Amino acid sequence: MRILHFSDLHIGIESYGRPLTDDDLKSGLAPGEGGMPPWFAPGEDHRKYLGHSTRLVDFLCAFDELVAYALENEIDLVLFSGDAYKNRDPSQTHQREFARRIARLSDGGVPVFLLAGNHDLPHAAYRATAIQIFETLNVPQVTVAEELRVYDIETRGGPLQVLALPWPRRSELLTRDDVRNIPYQEIKRLLEQKITDLLVDRAEQLDPSVPAVLAAHVSVDTAKVGSERMMMIGDDHVLRRSNLVALPVDYIALGHIHRRQELAHRSPGEIPTAVYPGSLQRVDFGEEEHDAKGFYVVELDPQAPRGSRVKSATFRPVAARAFATVDVTIPDDDPDPTATVVRAIDRSRERVANAIVRVRIKVAAALDPALREREIRAALADRGAHSVASVTREVERPRRVRLGAYGAESKSPEELLQFYFETTGVSKERAEKLTAYARRLLETEEE
Repeated sequence: MRILHFSDLHIGIESYGRPLTDDDLKSGLAPGEGGMPPWFAPGEDHRKYLGHSTRLVDFLCAFDELVAYALENEIDLVLFSGDAYKNRDPSQTHQREFARRIARLSDGGVPVFLLAGNHDLPHAAYRATAIQIFETLNVPQVTVAEELRVYDIETRGGPLQVLALPWPRRSELLTRDDVRNIPYQEIKRLLEQKITDLLVDRAEQLDPSVPAVLAAHVSVDTAKVGSERMMMIGDDHVLRRSNLVALPVDYIALGHIHRRQELAHRSPGEIPTAVYPGSLQRVDFGEEEHDAKGFYVVELDPQAPRGSRVKSATFRPVAARAFATVDVTIPDDDPDPTATVVRAIDRSRERVANAIVRVRIKVAAALDPALREREIRAALADRGAHSVASVTREVERPRRVRLGAYGAESKSPEELLQFYFETTGVSKERAEKLTAYARRLLETEEE
């Protein structure tokens, strides 16, 4: 049995994007060879995306690559661990594009399991979720999990049990009496204990003779966080890793954390058994700038006993949009700081091409006015940068030196100048040149 596990698609994120143009369709958007990525909307008219954000295209390209892999590699179940969209009220376009790809899987005979994440839930409990439409329309082979319970899934590889933990709502788990007159931190502790107790209770319903997976959209205490903090909707719920790995399941398919990480393994071969696959596309700079993006393919042996059914869990990268940082430190005696920055961009040409780029410049206050940002941005465009996130400057102000006991009143101007050069680290050659100019000025003043 082969399960494709992915999470945190977040269709609708358009940070650092720009409107799609005809030139983009001709020259290509994603890293790699020219032309549109081969996974993007196969058999469809790409021109319908003109005017939409290039970042929308990035996310759809990654999703298309995943769908193509599932259809071509005999995947028995595509398991999505939550957060289909950027926000709780996705646009009609975003819903259409997500539904089109789910339908492609369904039409290809691949069952899909959709877990509700915090970005999928409405503001009010009585409103429909963003993914509920698949259940309402009774789309074949698509299961929508909005309740904490066990779901029985029929796949080509045999039956599978999925213990689902969608994003927990406090109002559904704790009564008013539970939270009356107690501190906020105590409420969080009560909620997390309630979730753990419910998981243990529901897990008792699992049939030990059938493979079982826990699908959970939640934070685990040992996980390293990423850009999801910036995008957080609602309060965060943190469960203990020790409690999750103690559940009688074969694999733990996690969602919510954008950094790919494996939280538990099984010997031999250190096979991953509790995994955050991370987001399908990069969202911002930081750790995600260097993280590969993609999904996991999990191989289960239904005939093996519980605890040894996972035969492999392999990460498969997708062609995600690159984020690149160019750091430049300008020497204090640089005659042309802008040219220095452009040369640094040239040295990073391969990283800059097709990437979302930020430039960080360290420069002395005296040279800051000599930086021409327009030329720097033009150089990035000429080298094929997809977009410029920012050009920032860290201006190093000279540290003021207190003369104190140096006795300024008894020193000559030239002696004071030499003291200044020594305390500010001016090179010997430059100090001699500036001293010569100073002498000429002083002589002129005396005349």
